[in-house]
Amino acid sequence: MSSPRLGIGFIGSGFNARFHMQGFRQVRDADVLGVWSPNAKNAASAAKYARELDIGECKAYRSITEMVCDPAIDAIWLNGPNHARIENVEEVCAAVTSGKATLKGIACEKPLGRTVAEAKHILKLVEKAGIMHGYLENQYFSPQVSVGHNLIWKRGAANTGRPYLARAAEEHSGPHGPWFWNGQQQGGGVLNDMMCHSVLVVRQLLTPPGESLTTLVPKRVTGHIASLKWSRKEYAAQLKKTMGVDYLKKPSEDFASVTIEFETPDGGMAIGEATTSWSFVGPGLRLSAELLGPEYSMKWNSLESGLDLFFSRAVKGKTGEDIVEKQMAETGQMPVVVNEAIAYGYEAEDRHFVRAFLGKEKPALTWHDGLDVVKLLMTAYMSAEQGKTIAFPPRNIDKFVPQVAQGTWKPR
Repeated sequence: MSSPRLGIGFIGSGFNARFHMQGFRQVRDADVLGVWSPNAKNAASAAKYARELDIGECKAYRSITEMVCDPAIDAIWLNGPNHARIENVEEVCAAVTSGKATLKGIACEKPLGRTVAEAKHILKLVEKAGIMHGYLENQYFSPQVSVGHNLIWKRGAANTGRPYLARAAEEHSGPHGPWFWNGQQQGGGVLNDMMCHSVLVVRQLLTPPGESLTTLVPKRVTGHIASLKWSRKEYAAQLKKTMGVDYLKKPSEDFASVTIEFETPDGGMAIGEATTSWSFVGPGLRLSAELLGPEYSMKWNSLESGLDLFFSRAVKGKTGEDIVEKQMAETGQMPVVVNEAIAYGYEAEDRHFVRAFLGKEKPALTWHDGLDVVKLLMTAYMSAEQGKTIAFPPRNIDKFVPQVAQGTWKPR
């Protein structure tokens, strides 16, 4: 008897969905069979891309309901924009609760919501519908992070004590699509867009493998945000021309940092430091992390890839991203990330959640983890606005909406 396979439907057809599709090339027990997008042309293009990757006989659907109600679709990968999250989940859950459809699972990209209230709302919806849920955080599954995490705890922490300091960063020159730059649509700036990765990674590294992240309890959060590059007149003009947003009138932060003080199960302290930037200048996207303990440490930098190319001034290459995501140049010394879908963790996370939705293992991350991340992000915004460290969890965090998301934030 053949093993069961999972039929996947994508909500969203853009950059992130296509990264996941690349990851599915290494997933053996799933087929990408559907895509829905509000733009039918984009949906058809993404479906064609999936077929070209040979990951399933994918087709474009006219609506989310039509896709969810197709018996061939067993699970949904939710990759649409932040401002469509609630309506997308509501339509999925309505199809299931009405009895028209059944799903084995739904996996949601970061962030779970633009606010704590939004994240809680969709979590309540999926649990009421009885759908298993997974939180898509690719860096948690990055091979360097997961292997280093396991080895450092097995060899270092087991002999000399638990680690006490973790750092993580994600930095690049700015997002691909206009809605990312729009604070009201996206829910903020770089902090909301990318700090979700780094906040979860530092907590992961400071927690023993296999244990719940909740065993490491956040106690105090200190956040900072700034607009370092894209509010400068020449760059604001460039951004208005290419993305249709005016950062002289309604800016979002392009730099953010946060320090989280955690309490360990034995009553000790551990520190997580995270930095994110849309104002990074370098070869392209740079992911990094490090972990320090009493007698050990680990470090990771995605641009230390093991393969470098060099192109002199005589080489006139077209602008593109065939060397590294968010590529900023076509000449000079260029580090190459050979398979980004694997290096950034997409392949491993897609395999894991397919297995989880098939009942072969327990989800490593659920929407409860996604909600915890949103709470930390909102507290970081609150700290940045008030200019002080905030005890976690702060009062009224459910009702908090960052000034950047309201369109009222003014850089100092």
